[in-house]
Amino acid sequence: MAHLGVGIGWRPEIAGAVEGLPGLDWVEVVAENICPGHLPESLLRLLERGVRVVPHGVSLGIGGADRPDPAKLAALGERAVALGAPLVTEHIAFVRTSSVAPGPVLEAGHLLPVARTRDALDVLCENVRIAQDALPVPLALENIAALVSWPGEELTEAQFLTELVERTGVRLLIDVANLHTNRVNRGEDPVSVLDGIPLEALAYVHVAGGVERGGVWHDTHAHPVPPEVLDVLAELRSRVDPPGVLLERDDDFPGEAELAGELAAIRGVLGGPAGAVPYPPFHRSPGAARTRASNAGGAGLGSAPVPAPAPDSGEAGSDVVRTRVGIGQAALLSALVAGTPVPEGFDRQRVRVQARALAAKRAGVVSKLAPELPGILGGEDAYREAFLGYARHRPMTAGYRRDALDFAEHLLVRDLPADPAARRRLTLWWRDRAGARPPGRAVRWARALVGRAA
Repeated sequence: MAHLGVGIGWRPEIAGAVEGLPGLDWVEVVAENICPGHLPESLLRLLERGVRVVPHGVSLGIGGADRPDPAKLAALGERAVALGAPLVTEHIAFVRTSSVAPGPVLEAGHLLPVARTRDALDVLCENVRIAQDALPVPLALENIAALVSWPGEELTEAQFLTELVERTGVRLLIDVANLHTNRVNRGEDPVSVLDGIPLEALAYVHVAGGVERGGVWHDTHAHPVPPEVLDVLAELRSRVDPPGVLLERDDDFPGEAELAGELAAIRGVLGGPAGAVPYPPFHRSPGAARTRASNAGGAGLGSAPVPAPAPDSGEAGSDVVRTRVGIGQAALLSALVAGTPVPEGFDRQRVRVQARALAAKRAGVVSKLAPELPGILGGEDAYREAFLGYARHRPMTAGYRRDALDFAEHLLVRDLPADPAARRRLTLWWRDRAGARPPGRAVRWARALVGRAA
């Protein structure tokens, strides 16, 4: 397949609008939000029309210190097969602490940046090869937006991405909105990144909106695409004809006309002159090991094959390296979600900003999964204040649904809300979903003592 075209991220909230968009070539769906045996009717209708659907994973944590979870890889592959997708995509990020780090595994509920060090790159490369060998279609990885920078980084973004491609043959999903975010938040020049990465490995491009507050750019996916992001897309377009460009919108969804207008603006940028870098078509094979072998010889890839993976050296992928990476990631994540001290070398103010953003995102996701809670607690403001107080020193460990139950139990243990009627409603809500009675007074007393001791 030589081209995907122009597409949009499919979300249930805008499924009808997406189906009505003129000239839509393809859509991307969050892999974890669909079940292969029970695809939404809207996606089935799009597939019947010949619209391609690409699964986009968010929970693999391929940049984490642990090797990829075989079950998560299998699930990602199942979704690719069910959708007839030409590839699957994920992020160059970590999302949880490693089993090699002390303490319980903590979930970020967010994509966090890996350090651009040799250790982190070695771990990432081995993880990518494990994923490639397990997946039935090619894999592409996305650069992420970040608020914080790691101290002691050894590589630039372009160097890191280039070496990743050279060592694994993986394709790149370049998010131009993330390049703009990192320009504002970390002082990284998007043009330098585009000049330094192997554009022959480009799978497709993301475009999204955000907002600047207090000198920090928040990659919200809930605002219109700003001119600055379209300018970065134009810079990329001047170098290469992108095989696909996709508009992401994840919240505060506009109407069909506004979505169509944003897609038209993207098409307007893509209509300009392109660079000379040709795009090699996807080479589909039952296993990525064979994909990499064919890449090395250029078979079926046209005139610009993805570089063959280079051999690792030194301690690449060893448990010693993984332990070092895992301890560093755990220290940062714990500071972000559990209120522990900020690790040495990090910008403390930026870590605090990121921590607040993560807590606010967590509160928002929980209220969407459990929309009854704000009503029980007296409105959105009262709910948010209560949840942020709960989350300050209670990191998420088992996903957002469990988080909602733990939040409700936390309130009940403390005999909250103060209004007896609201407390009864919360008790019934908790019992219906937890399948058990809320803890008795003796248990609450014991937990309170433990909490004070901690």
